[in-house]
Amino acid sequence: MRVYERAGEEMRSTIRYCNYCKIYTMKEKCRICGKETIIKKPPKFSPQDRYGKYRRYLKKMERGLI
Repeated sequence: MRVYERAGEEMRSTIRYCNYCKIYTMKEKCRICGKETIIKKPPKFSPQDRYGKYRRYLKKMERGLI
């Protein structure tokens, strides 16, 4: 995470997500719908991905491959 200092204030660059539009942004409000965005953090990486099989299965179901 980067930290910027500008005129005595501290800004952190974090990825944010709009639940309504399903897009990622860096702004606190969505540029499309104007609603508040949430901070979205990816899951921690683990070589022993216990739920990978289920994630891939659900992704295939969403795309209509199963």
